[in-house]
Amino acid sequence: MSSDTYDFIVVGGGTAGLVVASRLSEDPRQRVLVLEAGADTNSDPRIKIPASWVSLQGTDMDWGFRTEPQPLLGGRSIGVSQGKILGGSSSINAQVFVPCNPAVIDHWNSSLGNSGWDWETFSPYYAKAYTTPPVDDSLAVKLGIDGWTGHSSAHGPLPTSFPGNPSHPIRKAWADTFRANGHYQTQDPFIDGAQGSFSCLATVDPVTKERTSAATAYYHPNRARKNLHVLTNATVERIRFDGEDQKRATGVVYNYNGEHREVTCSKEVILAAGALQSPKVLELSGVGNTKFLGKHGIEPVIDLPGVGENLFDHLVNTTSFGAVDDLETLDPLILDPSVGEQAAKDFAERQTGLLTSMGVYTYAYLPIMEHISGEGQKRLKKLLQDNPPAPGDGPDQIRAQAYYKIAERGLLDPKQASGAYLSFIGPWGGPPEPGSRTLTLCVMLSQPLSRGSVHIGSKDISAAPIVDPNYLSNPLDLDLFAEHMLYIETLARSAPLTDLLKHPIIHRDPASDLTDLETARKWVQKNSNSMWHLGGSCAMLPRQMNGVVDSTLKVYGTTNLRIVDSSAIPLMSTANLQATVFAFAERAADLIKEAWSQK
Repeated sequence: MSSDTYDFIVVGGGTAGLVVASRLSEDPRQRVLVLEAGADTNSDPRIKIPASWVSLQGTDMDWGFRTEPQPLLGGRSIGVSQGKILGGSSSINAQVFVPCNPAVIDHWNSSLGNSGWDWETFSPYYAKAYTTPPVDDSLAVKLGIDGWTGHSSAHGPLPTSFPGNPSHPIRKAWADTFRANGHYQTQDPFIDGAQGSFSCLATVDPVTKERTSAATAYYHPNRARKNLHVLTNATVERIRFDGEDQKRATGVVYNYNGEHREVTCSKEVILAAGALQSPKVLELSGVGNTKFLGKHGIEPVIDLPGVGENLFDHLVNTTSFGAVDDLETLDPLILDPSVGEQAAKDFAERQTGLLTSMGVYTYAYLPIMEHISGEGQKRLKKLLQDNPPAPGDGPDQIRAQAYYKIAERGLLDPKQASGAYLSFIGPWGGPPEPGSRTLTLCVMLSQPLSRGSVHIGSKDISAAPIVDPNYLSNPLDLDLFAEHMLYIETLARSAPLTDLLKHPIIHRDPASDLTDLETARKWVQKNSNSMWHLGGSCAMLPRQMNGVVDSTLKVYGTTNLRIVDSSAIPLMSTANLQATVFAFAERAADLIKEAWSQK
């Protein structure tokens, strides 16, 4: 397309950006441009092969951001991978595809002031994004889904599957363990939302066994559209505005092959650069805290103090156990080159073997089990009473108080999850022991109260943003996380899951044998890392809570600038963010279409 004017300019060709661009370009009258800083390298075998996702970290397909040193994680700087590639993080992540708990989505509306954003309205957009995989009835028991009373019948662009070996015993053992304790998910979690244990989907094609992503599912099938133009290796520098009180985004300045270029829009600029870079683009464009912008010599256009604030993320922690010798794990793939060669051959010739899975088969969304008891409830209530938000009526205080009330309601409800557990068939974060097999149990703190920030450090477009998630800064988070880690020890000794482990129980790291809250706290602080589920930094919240976008995702103070990525999500998903970002972008596309249908 030779025109320098488009109806819609999408800044960022990642997960959300490609969903929105694909949907808007369904109307051949709408001219859509996507500007993506990375390349389209989705044909790289490392991307296609599910088990190769770890090898993508630190490559030129990963922005390779790191946090500021985190005082409550022993001063460590934490890596936060984000995709620098067409398809964004959906092209380099671990492919887990799980829904949010309905109560969390309902809070977007009821507790955080976003009219029209509740589970009833939002949940159909999951189904609009992905396709339910076909499942042979004979495999239902082995997959751990034989107890489901219903299955989703989604038919969206994104193929999904139950990855890897369908007969792997972890799925049935996981399902039966949670059946025994009353926390088994009785139907497909995408029907009414996840609560309890379930076998998880992955963005892996059920036929080819290759990764699927926003690039392969939304862009590649539609790249022949004459009204859709995707420009890769194009780094956006700033958004241009005109107007007085309400600013209108007129276009975008970007760098392509060392050349500064400008493109204009007739309808909207749509920001989809991700949780760490959508705030960066806004600040470089003069949208943010005016005092902060002035320090960097940037002329303010719109005073929005919430830009870059309210950053959230999931921390993950793990315990790796010695597994029985006949359990299929990824240990040999890591240790023995000949096993890797055979696995590559199996994948290439028959689409089978160890490379067909990223290693994650099962999930569970759980409360802290001890808090279900009367004594546990007393301890939890004291934790809440001892860690209230700061009083005050400023925007930051009002926002913190709202999040605290959400956490309080959820934690005191024994049916609501505060942690997400998963199994991994191999060692996590360290090399395996020669000749050994490993099963790792992991947990994420689903709704931490700690919030951080991400801001530019200079006017230099090439400079990485300053990322400070402020992990565990709310004392409540550390204690809750430690309690969830202790439950891993209970799980490891619960039948029939425990039958997959060697006995006596072997902790691959002796320090991970957690016996009380104090040892668990120390383990959390020493070993927790990011799950790269970053969001909230341009939150959809009322202005009195220092929100950045309204409930139509329009940036306050503008007439035609929207944000459609995870930075706008006001309260994080229960676990992995990918499915919720796809659904969020699908909803955003409909909102944009509705806004222009009468114009």
